[in-house]
Amino acid sequence: MSVFKFRLAPLLKLRAATRGERRAALAEAYRVDEVLRQRLAAVAGELQALGAERRRLAAPGAVNVDRLVESQRYEIVARAQEAQLVRQREGVAAEIQRRRQALVEADREVRVLEKLRDRQAEAFRREEERKEAKRLDEVAFQRVMREVVS
Repeated sequence: MSVFKFRLAPLLKLRAATRGERRAALAEAYRVDEVLRQRLAAVAGELQALGAERRRLAAPGAVNVDRLVESQRYEIVARAQEAQLVRQREGVAAEIQRRRQALVEADREVRVLEKLRDRQAEAFRREEERKEAKRLDEVAFQRVMREVVS
């Protein structure tokens, strides 16, 4: 009995490797997004702490104007940093979507080849069974013919 050999196995292997690369690229984009999200959360925490400090500095009594102005300047810088991080996350979100679509396409290409391989393997199996049945029928016929002749 012969063994099934899928002619497009090298192509299937190549497509599977491409799918793995696309999966890794998507995972990397998600890691970048997570880093940006953490930085954004840190900046938001700094802004919140800065607001509390400014309220404390502006409380009735002696006011340290230099410290209050410095706090406002730092807030401006932190807000600009926050806006930049938001823009970067939007860009990363678009890249994630692009990479996700590329992964979906690569996965589809692999599934198409796997389905073709499975159909061809099933057809091969049926053909082998047909040949085996034909061979067994031939052997049985020869046996009957020997008994009839004897």
